[in-house]
Amino acid sequence: MTKILFVPTEGPPLDATTANDLLSDAWSAQADLVAVPVERLTDGFLDLSTRIAGEVIQKFTNYRMRLAFIGDISARIEASHSLRDFVYESNKGQQVWFLNDRAALDAKLAAQLAGKG
Repeated sequence: MTKILFVPTEGPPLDATTANDLLSDAWSAQADLVAVPVERLTDGFLDLSTRIAGEVIQKFTNYRMRLAFIGDISARIEASHSLRDFVYESNKGQQVWFLNDRAALDAKLAAQLAGKG
């Protein structure tokens, strides 16, 4: 079973600095995966040219902590081909996911346990 740290909607925006705090919280909770609501993403996070997303994801990847961004970013995906491709490729993997809601996260984890994803 995957132990998930659900980050509250309220709190400091997620960027390369606050990522360290979330990693610390995840280790303290002995979590396997951190679920971050998209409301917590700092301005520019979903603009890949800022490299904020890459820096945050790299930190989590370096420490083998899985990461799920939870919330609807469909409007941002529609506006950016590079973001759409990034999200698509991320969701094919096991380390980082962009999912619409908690039900999608639960389904993704169930599929993983069943060996289908």
